[in-house]
Amino acid sequence: MTEVVSRTYRSELRVRQARETRARIIAAAAGLFAAQGYQATTIAAIARAAGVSAETVKTSASKAELLIAAFEVTFSGSEGAESLADTEVAAGLLDLTDDAFLDAVLRQITTANARGHALWTVLLGAALSDAVVDEALRGMLTHRRADLTLLVDELIRRGVARNLRDPAAAAAAISFLISPESYQQLVVQSGWTAESYAVWLRSRVLAEVHRPS
Repeated sequence: MTEVVSRTYRSELRVRQARETRARIIAAAAGLFAAQGYQATTIAAIARAAGVSAETVKTSASKAELLIAAFEVTFSGSEGAESLADTEVAAGLLDLTDDAFLDAVLRQITTANARGHALWTVLLGAALSDAVVDEALRGMLTHRRADLTLLVDELIRRGVARNLRDPAAAAAAISFLISPESYQQLVVQSGWTAESYAVWLRSRVLAEVHRPS
């Protein structure tokens, strides 16, 4: 019995150590990709930043896969989720009251964009020349459209968008408004404060869901 317990403990320890190592690798990759881009970041550099061997990094994931994971974890806190509803970004949102729901959604998305906008730019650039990244990007955009459709449906259900006649058009417009690109252009490039951005974003989203046609 003692031997079985010991083997179980060692197995659980290895799993935990592997998970912690992968988390360090992804964090190191995220920092390097955001700072110097996709092409300039090497597996060797990621290994040094993570404090592991290059072979360990290669065993963990390819360079393209690390970029994808780095963005997902930085933006949403979760790797490989098909919907934001399954990530830290959306945790507890559906339990909020109607008057608090939209503000909380926009606050979470703004925070996620602040964390992930630089990696999103790197991801867009890498997708132009890397088929793995391009496929992942297409999947992310598909999931974003689905998430925004669900958001608009929820706003309709809660009475926030009661008279909306074209939910699909509203979802498409909101997808642009809350995108990392809008955050980067207005906050990073144009120098808006986070507060100004939040006020603008709320007003524009409400304008879209209140648009009758």
